[in-house]
Amino acid sequence: MNDDRPDPEALLKKVKEEEKKVNRGKLKLFLGYSAGVGKTYAMLTDARIAVKAGKKVVVGYVETHGRTETDILLDGLDVAPLRELEHMNIKLKEMDIDAIIAQQPEVAIVDELAHTNAPGSRHLKRYQDVIELLENGIDVYSTMNIQHLESLNDTVQQITGVRVRETVPDSIVDEASEIKIVDLPPEELIQRLRDGKVYVPEMTRTALENFFNEGNLIALREMVLRLGAERVDEDMRDYMEHMSIPGPWAASDRLLVCIGHNQLLNEKLIRRTRRLADETKVEWYALYVDTPSSNRLLPKVREGVGKALDLAESLGAHTDSTFGVSEAEEIVKFAKKNNITRIIVGRQVHNWWREMFSVSFVDRLIRLSGAIEIYIITDKKPKDNYQNNLLSAFKTNRDNYFYCFWMILIVSIIAVLINDYLELTNIGMLYLLVVVIASLRFGLYPAIVTSGLSVLALDFFFVSPRFTLKISDSQYLITFATLFIVSIVISYLVVRTKEYAISAQKRETQTLALYSLSQGLTVAKSVEEVGEVIVHSVQSTFTWGAAFIVPRFNIFETLVKTPDLVVSDKEMAVAIWAFNNQTIAGYQTDTLRDALLRYIPMRTSRGVVGILGIKPDESNKFITPDQEKLLQTFANQVALAIERIQFADVAAMK
Repeated sequence: MNDDRPDPEALLKKVKEEEKKVNRGKLKLFLGYSAGVGKTYAMLTDARIAVKAGKKVVVGYVETHGRTETDILLDGLDVAPLRELEHMNIKLKEMDIDAIIAQQPEVAIVDELAHTNAPGSRHLKRYQDVIELLENGIDVYSTMNIQHLESLNDTVQQITGVRVRETVPDSIVDEASEIKIVDLPPEELIQRLRDGKVYVPEMTRTALENFFNEGNLIALREMVLRLGAERVDEDMRDYMEHMSIPGPWAASDRLLVCIGHNQLLNEKLIRRTRRLADETKVEWYALYVDTPSSNRLLPKVREGVGKALDLAESLGAHTDSTFGVSEAEEIVKFAKKNNITRIIVGRQVHNWWREMFSVSFVDRLIRLSGAIEIYIITDKKPKDNYQNNLLSAFKTNRDNYFYCFWMILIVSIIAVLINDYLELTNIGMLYLLVVVIASLRFGLYPAIVTSGLSVLALDFFFVSPRFTLKISDSQYLITFATLFIVSIVISYLVVRTKEYAISAQKRETQTLALYSLSQGLTVAKSVEEVGEVIVHSVQSTFTWGAAFIVPRFNIFETLVKTPDLVVSDKEMAVAIWAFNNQTIAGYQTDTLRDALLRYIPMRTSRGVVGILGIKPDESNKFITPDQEKLLQTFANQVALAIERIQFADVAAMK
């Protein structure tokens, strides 16, 4: 038996990848480490070679920066007209994707891949324009500097002191069929800068003193050469596998990065994990664990979690979210299920007293992880991400604290009136009852304040000398301390129980929503009935507006929608784009994000059969990861129902 034979699964994966690329254009990326190394010049030189080879080449966008030698290379090339947009009374020009697609070139030239498009453009970023060109079967030549690579963002800032705002997901670079490194020694680049061949003279001195110092350029050059070496090594491995050349085929590691509630730390963790995954050539995952206490998260923190998962996905991670009472237990369970060998987790540095009286999440994770390696990245700037920290809770819910004060006052008056008939212990029970009521009604921090007020009231009204805060018998200190501690413990347990109940209710609601949707789709006999079921399900589950859009005789029609929802022509254009490109677009996405609705394609094995439009209400505009996953499940179920009805109609016609 030949041990050197190729892995059938690897060959099958390779075949599927090749099939996927048959009708898709190829990306040729000209990569450099700085402006001025000659990326655009090299790209246009290759474009002219392609023209001589008989290929139809169209220049979509090129920025020559007034360099004469680069302008000369544009002569004789077919340049597509730019699209003019107006923003804040300023006319801006951007690449016209439709004009390029209409010419059906074999190769499109698109400079500056990391560019951010002007407001009103179809896509937020130019690399998304390039993706659309590739999906239309057009090869693209494009340029980019290494500092715009998303996973290197933190490293570049550390070296240069500059935070690069325009970044490109690593997945785009990974997709490139060819990467051409455009290199120039730093000394020559600096001389070109001094000669005025990179920037205008008035900008030269500033550039030399800041970004273009020799140390920065050497570091950036090393990054781009290292990336090139990694790409060559990857190509070599693919060749060895394809040609069945024997080599070391050891089992690979898998990485898991844990998403928390600190957005800056999340981004740092994700980028570090991406770089580690690149270095070791392994798969990596990003996981967020939703716990009962997540109900108290600030809206901006929930939004940050969603952005972190989107960032991880754009960098090539397999993303997932799950629910559990213990974050550590859920993470370890996920890791064992997916054969994870290393877990990357963030740790916020808290006050010493907090760490003394509680077991940290990281400690629990290490205790449960067993043979799994744990990588810890710390953050020295802890931030309270919950709505009920003491100061913010008092500012936003002052009435709750006043209600607690009045409850204590009323109980104290009643207790004073019946003081002759009650022991001090029973009076303490009355105050304990008020604490429980405050916990149930107002939350943890008002209950803690109520606990403190209860102790003070018991001392003031009922302990000799009465109507003072003095204590004649030191034994009462033990009574007060015990009452205060018991009150806080009860408050905490009551609040936690309430959180568990709310979370359980939320999960039950989602389960019932899926069950109700499945029942409705099972009995639906027409596409119109399917639309009524999904719109009703979205409205009853989320109290959001919804629209069910399907193509009818090459015309898109809003078949069913919630009564108050209006789908304008502009919104319909976004829905059509989402349908044609088979991807989510609109509200809170990177594609046509100015739309009022989010448009989710309903996919089947034969393609997209319709669009589900979602409009969150004004009180809750952010779509959480859990809600997004449930909506995607809704869309998948509806797509299957539509496909079933279409098959039934075809069978009936026969």
